[in-house]
Amino acid sequence: MAGPDIDHRATFVDHGDGTRHLRREGESYLVWQARRLGNTRTFASLDQESAESQMNRVLGIKDLSALGVGAIIGTGIFVLTGVVANDKAGPAVVISFIIASVVAGLAALSYAEMACLVPIAGSAYTYTYATCGELMAWIIGWDLILEYLVGAATVSVGFSHYLGAFFEDAFGWTANPKWMNAPFKYKTDQFGLTENYFSVPSFVIVVLLTILLCRGIRSSTRVNNVLVIIKLIVILVFIFGAASSVNTDNYKPFIPPNEGTFGKFGGSGVLRGATVVFFAFIGFDAISTAAQEARNPQRDLPISIGISLIGCTVLYVATALVMTGVVNYKDIVREAAFKLVADQSGGKWLAIFCEVGILAGLVSVMLVLLIGQPRIFFAMALDGLFPAWAGKLHPKYKTPLASTAIAGFICASAGGLFPIDLLADLTSVGTLFAFFLVHMSVLILRWREPNRPRRFKVPLGPVFPVLGALSCIGLIAVDSVSAIIRLIVWLAIGLVIYFAYGRRHSKLNNPERYAHIQTMPVVDNDNVHTLEVKSEHIHAGVGEHKV
Repeated sequence: MAGPDIDHRATFVDHGDGTRHLRREGESYLVWQARRLGNTRTFASLDQESAESQMNRVLGIKDLSALGVGAIIGTGIFVLTGVVANDKAGPAVVISFIIASVVAGLAALSYAEMACLVPIAGSAYTYTYATCGELMAWIIGWDLILEYLVGAATVSVGFSHYLGAFFEDAFGWTANPKWMNAPFKYKTDQFGLTENYFSVPSFVIVVLLTILLCRGIRSSTRVNNVLVIIKLIVILVFIFGAASSVNTDNYKPFIPPNEGTFGKFGGSGVLRGATVVFFAFIGFDAISTAAQEARNPQRDLPISIGISLIGCTVLYVATALVMTGVVNYKDIVREAAFKLVADQSGGKWLAIFCEVGILAGLVSVMLVLLIGQPRIFFAMALDGLFPAWAGKLHPKYKTPLASTAIAGFICASAGGLFPIDLLADLTSVGTLFAFFLVHMSVLILRWREPNRPRRFKVPLGPVFPVLGALSCIGLIAVDSVSAIIRLIVWLAIGLVIYFAYGRRHSKLNNPERYAHIQTMPVVDNDNVHTLEVKSEHIHAGVGEHKV
């Protein structure tokens, strides 16, 4: 329902108490519009939204940690380890994981502090809205949509590869590759067509998980907890079962010489590999999207983020060492490296056992990423930047039903059409951009809100957030030019949508639109005013202008 027409030519007096969106006396139209783009949400409004949330607060530390582990341990360890070792870093994929874990660890510290300060859904989007203003919040929200959608699609591609291997090993049945793989290929920044039709398993698994997620967060996390236990058992069995087959000659040379192309082995390959496997560390970001469904978010979110990241990093490094020790990096099958290593070290039984665990693990990753994405839609819709239907909860299950269904369909289609290289590369650069803005949010709030209580603070003052921001920029700089260009194109599309819809429907900058449907709290300088109180200021000195 459209709100009443607003005369943007009118001149308003800004009293500094809930009227920041109004045009100041003597202010030009362009300056006024530019200033509105930097308006931020205040902590009083965020606290109020958290207190009034209708989502079910049922998640504890165990559930949140399982969400993190569920998202972190997946394609990065089961699929991308082989891809990076074979094509970019060789055995030094271990170093790529360590570099990526350091960058992710710095980001985790900043996420933990922000999660204490802003315990509501939206993750980096909400953090940015509270610090950098509406335009930057939209940009990062649009980026997070890409991160979660493409991230889940990437994992669905890996799922399809391992499902085919499982059918072959367990039942001796070879699936038709034309219906197991994407019709497009991507190599050395070039697109091409394959003889395949569509990756049916990638599409079907995402659709099934979307149906599960529509039925509620409690049932979804129970399924995820079981899947996480299964895949942790499988990874530990793999590490200890294959360790005895390690041949140290396979580590020579540990960093293969560069082949004349940036990112093709050598030091540049290790760095390029770090940007790809960085995709594997986005799990703790997903934890923060569930803040409004946590029982005690200010305590539990930082603890869960730390547990999931530290534990998963140890498993990543151990798995990469074993994998490249058992099989020479040149012989690793890119998308099914786990299966090849299991075959050569433990025989058929270990291969089948690992494949079952890997399939369970990949399902849990998709589940968590598909939990996170609709909650970004939900947070943006509550702010008026997306249509209202995206912010509606199912009356029984208390889940954002419409946005979950739409996001699931788009994700399923992407997984069926596109190859893993393209999807993982695009996800990583988007994730790095999101982490960069979270670091900046911590720095801004340390300056703007130095006395606000924090249950957790990033140690060493601004040092770690600055290092984290610089490390994100560094990894983006060594990523492929095509991935950066695709991110820029995606953000440009988002800006068109923002200026066509979001800017005009923002509740922060256009509260008059919503006066006829609700008494909307207007918050400035941590003081709450209802729209009726604010309207008195609007009328002050403005003649007959109506809200």
